[in-house]
Amino acid sequence: MTAAARGMPDWWRGGLLFLCVVTLFATVDATAKHLVGRYPAPFLNAVRYGATLAVAVAMLAMSGQLRGPIRFWRTPHRGLLVLRGLMLAVVGTCFMTALLWMPLAEATAIYFMAPLMVVGLSPWMLGEKVGLRQWLAVGAGFCGMLLIVRPGGAVSWLGTVLMLAATLAYAMLQLLTRRMAGQVDARVQYGFAALICMVATGVPAPFFPPPVWPDLADWLAILAMGLMSAAAQVLLILALQRAPASRLAPLNYFHLLLALVYSALWFGRWPDALALAGIALIVLAGLTQTLPSPAALSTNRGTP
Repeated sequence: MTAAARGMPDWWRGGLLFLCVVTLFATVDATAKHLVGRYPAPFLNAVRYGATLAVAVAMLAMSGQLRGPIRFWRTPHRGLLVLRGLMLAVVGTCFMTALLWMPLAEATAIYFMAPLMVVGLSPWMLGEKVGLRQWLAVGAGFCGMLLIVRPGGAVSWLGTVLMLAATLAYAMLQLLTRRMAGQVDARVQYGFAALICMVATGVPAPFFPPPVWPDLADWLAILAMGLMSAAAQVLLILALQRAPASRLAPLNYFHLLLALVYSALWFGRWPDALALAGIALIVLAGLTQTLPSPAALSTNRGTP
């Protein structure tokens, strides 16, 4: 059996895990949009990452890897781990804050320049080979995105700047995760990210108290965001250990599809005919990345 054939199951597992990741992130985003109008973003992020950190501590303790804070801090690749945690904090803070000025669909659309950045940066940061089919698929997905939201002058410039910062940070998050795959345990990566995010979001939180404290339903929603974020971060690490970042990048567009569904069903923003055409284009672009290349098919046919 060839290396290409042996690598196919890992790609499928990585792709399925990544679809779970984007589903969880899309649900977190919609929940944040629901809450951010009533509660300050720093407060929501601090509670969310507090729940995430609690999960991280429990997971590390059960695995026997939490052997004191000093030893944990001396983990190899500490610089990359800190940078990865900061990127995640930027994503959460900028994205949620942008939702104050932007509808969910438009905000998510700008966010989905991230796959383009991943494809463009992965040869430089990871040494991965990016083929023409990947470039075409990501470009087609980007065109589909434009058909859906058709961003124009009505989009808030401040929200746009915040979303672009979140976009670049998310692309860097995926690339850094892939770079450390096989070198740093997934639970350690997750623990560092949770700690850095808790510090980065917890410091400003006391200066932005909520005008009214959440009721039970909202507390459950905020805690659910933390638990979903925790699950998504673990699955993201596992997915990027099984498939190259550039191959998974087009699947990010499924997040956009879910954002449109949430916008329609939760916030009453229904897509028009052009938006439906864009959705179809995005889905087709993503599906092309789940198929083996013609070269791989030719090699497999010749393998006994």
